[in-house]
Amino acid sequence: MKKEKEGSLLLGIVALLAVVIIVALVGVLALKPDPILLQGEAEAAEYRVSGKVPGRIEMYLVEEGDQVKKGDTLVVIYSPEVEAKKAQAVAARDMAEAVNQKAKHGAQKEQIQGAYELYQKAMAGEEIYRKSYERVQRLFEKGVVSEQKRDEVEAQYKAASATVKAAKSQYDMALAGARIEDKEAAQAQVRRVDGILQEVAAAEAEKYLLSPCNGEVSELFPKVGELVGQGSPVMAITDLTDVWFTFAVREDMLERFSQGSQVQIRIPALGKDKTFPVVVTHIKAMGTYATWRTTKQNGGYDVRTFDVKCRPLVTIDGLRPGMTAIIMDE
Repeated sequence: MKKEKEGSLLLGIVALLAVVIIVALVGVLALKPDPILLQGEAEAAEYRVSGKVPGRIEMYLVEEGDQVKKGDTLVVIYSPEVEAKKAQAVAARDMAEAVNQKAKHGAQKEQIQGAYELYQKAMAGEEIYRKSYERVQRLFEKGVVSEQKRDEVEAQYKAASATVKAAKSQYDMALAGARIEDKEAAQAQVRRVDGILQEVAAAEAEKYLLSPCNGEVSELFPKVGELVGQGSPVMAITDLTDVWFTFAVREDMLERFSQGSQVQIRIPALGKDKTFPVVVTHIKAMGTYATWRTTKQNGGYDVRTFDVKCRPLVTIDGLRPGMTAIIMDE
């Protein structure tokens, strides 16, 4: 009977110890803090495509989701201002070239012939006045005519001589053509208009917007027919080969991160059990107005949040910008 009581007591003690152990284990598991998850997201380089000339979207040659290569034509913009400027520049070029050709080749044959005939006419008139002056001079010396009459004829002779010189000068100018200064001015005008034509050609090229990189068309902004201003973005191209991850990390958890350190991340969208190695490339404090966290109530200190940027060490198939990335607390 005594042995039965001892056995029951021992059994009760063992049961009590088992209950205590179970309660302790449950308490430990219940009080164990959950692992801290550092959540971030994937980002990729994005390029905005914009033009230098205002106009309307005439047509898109790609759609959202299309893969493009650097230099591919993406958009055609219709710009009536460029067309008008081109017409003005072509007309100015024709006019400048005509003036240049006139200065280069000189006067026409008809103008040269007319100047020559005026020169011959002036010489004939001078000859007549010369003979009249010599005759009147002899008569004056004999006292037949008055001095006033002689002076009048002499003045006519001198005027005729001056007319000959003027006609000769006009004839020489017609033969020589334009002056050097006029020729240089005409050539300069042609060069100036050529510069305007080059400017118009550059503006015409800007009607066709090209892809700045290899990538994917992620977004189209205006619709076909809508007006776009100079420098306004027309579409966005995402380079999926230039990707990284950003995490917001409190400074009291920043010890495990340093420039060049490696960590493992999970991307839920690509599988819960898969991990990928990344390297920390940049650490920067975020704005205090949104990241300051006080712990002074618990005898601690104020902590800030840092932006930690990581780049993948391997190619991650299927990765898209905006996907969630998780770093598990070690």
